[in-house]
Amino acid sequence: MPPTSLAEISWRSYLRAALAIARKDWIVFFRYPMNALFRVIEPLAWLTPVYFLGKSFAGPAGNTGFAAYTGTADYMSFILIGAVLANYISAVFWGMGYALKTEMDSGVLESNWLAPIPRALLLVGQTLASLTITTLNSAGMLFLAWLVFGFRASGSLLAAALTLAPMLVALYGFGFAFAALVLLLRDANTLVDVSNFVVSTLSGSQFPVQVLPRLLLPLALALPLTYGFDAVRALLLGATPLLGVGYEIAILLAFMAVMAPLGYMVFLRVERRVRTLGTLGQH
Repeated sequence: MPPTSLAEISWRSYLRAALAIARKDWIVFFRYPMNALFRVIEPLAWLTPVYFLGKSFAGPAGNTGFAAYTGTADYMSFILIGAVLANYISAVFWGMGYALKTEMDSGVLESNWLAPIPRALLLVGQTLASLTITTLNSAGMLFLAWLVFGFRASGSLLAAALTLAPMLVALYGFGFAFAALVLLLRDANTLVDVSNFVVSTLSGSQFPVQVLPRLLLPLALALPLTYGFDAVRALLLGATPLLGVGYEIAILLAFMAVMAPLGYMVFLRVERRVRTLGTLGQH
């Protein structure tokens, strides 16, 4: 059925543009097959020492100290779920922030900016491929972890995925604001590395946040992502949540409602500013 309005034509054009950008990034990713393979293997390589370290501290009855904090003795499954969720944080940071730096270095940012589509759509398209690749990588990593470490998830995958959805939308808003910062600072490498590490660590990707020092614990509890990690682990592993799972989902929904439009507004404001100053191509 042909489109009936200019608005419908615009939305179809925007969708095709976003999918074209995602397809381009998808093709580039698989032009380097060894890199694609190591995206699955590398997280397990980093987590293997953690696995043996956890076993070395566990007594005959299991790691009772860890279980006291989390309500589960399945330390490795706890860490693996954190690694998967941290991968999505990295996908937004690198997929939105670093993508601008890559286009700056390639000398195509200005020409891309001339395309008759919203600037934010360029970032969304780049992140679509990144999130899809992250999902496939995470599935492969969990399958290998099941073979090697005996990964177990007894809860509902559907409930965990529905809980993850508002966190990802909120991360998009965070990614827009982060991309705006890249436009201002023009050097994303250190910014992405440090921000990704700090946010993932304080969110409890590799440990229960209750073990953090008193100085850092309020920062961790102020991050809505902390409750996303916590709720997903509670739903999949039966771990004891910091709050009730319903409260944590409400926090994620509020985070999504605030951060998505706020990050988008910040990006539009900064993008307008750099175009006015003529500094878009300076890096």
